Amino acid sequence: MKGFLYTVCPKERAVATSTVSLTDTERDQLLCDILNRELVCALGCTEPIAVAYAAALARETLGVEPERLRVACSGNIIKNVKSVTVPNSGGMHGIEAAALLGAIGGDASSALEVLESVGEGDLARTRELLATPGVCEVSLAEHVPNLYIQVIAQADEHTAEVVIAEHHTNIVVRALDGVAQEGSLEAAQRCMDVADTVHEQDSQLSLDLIMDFARYGDISAAREALERQIRLNTAISDEGLTNPWGAQVGKTLLASRSEDASCRARARAAAGSDARMNGCSMPVVIVCGSGNQGITACMPVVEYARKLGVSHDGLLRALALSDLVAVHVKSYIGALSAFCGVVTAACGAGAAITWMAGGTREQVGATVVNTLGNVGGIVCDGAKSSCAAKISAAVDAAILGHDMAMVGRSFHAGEGLVQETVEETIASMGYVGRVGMQPTDVEILNLMIGKTRV
Repeated sequence: MKGFLYTVCPKERAVATSTVSLTDTERDQLLCDILNRELVCALGCTEPIAVAYAAALARETLGVEPERLRVACSGNIIKNVKSVTVPNSGGMHGIEAAALLGAIGGDASSALEVLESVGEGDLARTRELLATPGVCEVSLAEHVPNLYIQVIAQADEHTAEVVIAEHHTNIVVRALDGVAQEGSLEAAQRCMDVADTVHEQDSQLSLDLIMDFARYGDISAAREALERQIRLNTAISDEGLTNPWGAQVGKTLLASRSEDASCRARARAAAGSDARMNGCSMPVVIVCGSGNQGITACMPVVEYARKLGVSHDGLLRALALSDLVAVHVKSYIGALSAFCGVVTAACGAGAAITWMAGGTREQVGATVVNTLGNVGGIVCDGAKSSCAAKISAAVDAAILGHDMAMVGRSFHAGEGLVQETVEETIASMGYVGRVGMQPTDVEILNLMIGKTRV
């Protein structure tokens, strides 16, 4: 296999500016490892689940029910937990509910499915504690990675501390009475004043590498994860189309043009979010740490594979392409930001649709550029019902980007953030999402928590 050149925006991360060669075997192992790392199950919106997971770990470390919880979170965690329904909570919202339910009834061994086994007694105890002043205090953690959760649990004069940062299950430290049982207190301290880091595996990605893998690679090591993504995300999409979850964006779309494949693709993706954002307890397979992104990268691909008559193996390969493109684009932005992550997932879905339709490398790249050039500025104002509508808009842009690319039309370098190559365009948009939109993120959070009045 020939080496490939990474071209990046000089203002953003310095990633592999020299030619890097991988054998086919090394490529396949690398990309299957990324897929298996990314495609994990989560129950409900990932941010409240991560809070519940940290709290469950703190309870497990403490050994008894906490008498008091102190939870410090980055602004993006607060933003994404504020309005969403905590899964399996009977309709409770917010960080306090997620933390207390995780500490009372969560199963820390289940990671992002931590709340799957909670029962009525756990719900009743959580409501009791929510009504008790001072039991759970929440604060904003500043100068930390965009994804940062610290839970301090106290009982019987003992203190347990858990810090999760940069990834939803990345335990930086788990300590009892100041003695680390996992990770280190020094690593937790280093989180302060440190920006999100790029996963070393992700820095090796390029669109060409991903397309080579999709067409020729051995995907067998990731097949189980891809099959699970199709199965679980289809099931929650079906649920969103069957029952009245949230604003019912998916049902609204499907009722308008049920025979149109592009409308069905939008509806299938939006419906999964309708259910997920509004408390549905069904698990989803995430990508880039997000269930909404996992659904967006998956359901349009499933729908277009049906339309185009693609074989099941072809669908799995297209889905691998979609997921990996999403990871590649998102790696320039970071785990959480003011840049709506479903846009990156829609880039993956659009690229996969073009690939399934027989598009060339140039057409696949043009699809990504066209999508970013269209909806690259959608802001994230937290997890809630309207995420389903943003998914619909992003998938619509990806399908338009695909349609344009297939007839040789695309946006050109010098038009806004579009650069000379697809890789430069991805890096350019990533720089805006990661750096340029930081002030926007602060102001969105201030408005959401009432610090700013307009």
